[in-house]
Amino acid sequence: MNYLIVVAHPDDEILGVGASIYKWVKAGDTVDICIMCTEAKARAFRPRDKELAADLNESAAYLGINKKYEGTFPNIEMNTVPHIRLVQFIEQAILASEPDIVITHHSADTNNDHLQTSLACQEAIRLFQRRPEIKPTQEMWFMEIPSSTEWALNTAMNRFHPNVFVEVGKDGVEAKVKALSMYRGVMRPYPHPRSSEAIGGLAAYRGGQSGCNFAEAFEVVFRRI
Repeated sequence: MNYLIVVAHPDDEILGVGASIYKWVKAGDTVDICIMCTEAKARAFRPRDKELAADLNESAAYLGINKKYEGTFPNIEMNTVPHIRLVQFIEQAILASEPDIVITHHSADTNNDHLQTSLACQEAIRLFQRRPEIKPTQEMWFMEIPSSTEWALNTAMNRFHPNVFVEVGKDGVEAKVKALSMYRGVMRPYPHPRSSEAIGGLAAYRGGQSGCNFAEAFEVVFRRI
């Protein structure tokens, strides 16, 4: 199985899918990531660009991520970029990766870059309709990003409603926390949602919700059978 994780920023791939990536790679699946913005100028504890790139490479290598497609769209200003440019960048990643499953942000996420990434990704997965020679995407999932997705203050939009749960086990949660810790300045002390306690607690909750030994939750919004 080939997975393509489309995210706005470095570390989003770990926050949303880190434990699942660890599981899938161990099982022999291929996981690529497409990152729209590889700078962190709006982050509270901002690393230098070279430091962020090093953190991304270290974390990706630890989890066994196959390929990285890295964009240079502006951080927390993605809404200033023409929508078509965002779509075309993701389309190029889809062409190169040939994923069976594409995973991205939920549209009701309070982070505007996450929203713009989600909208562009929803457009990009339809590429096979215009170009029949391209391998069709089989499924599209939304993921949840702790400290962002759960806010969903815009009540005009549907909140994240998970309907797929990936059992990751305690070792998957530990791998997720370790990979996230490789990004300097991302982890916070409890009770912040990006603390190790909160990340483990969310995995325990999603596991209890679905009868799994710890889990990451996703919402399937497109499926071809």
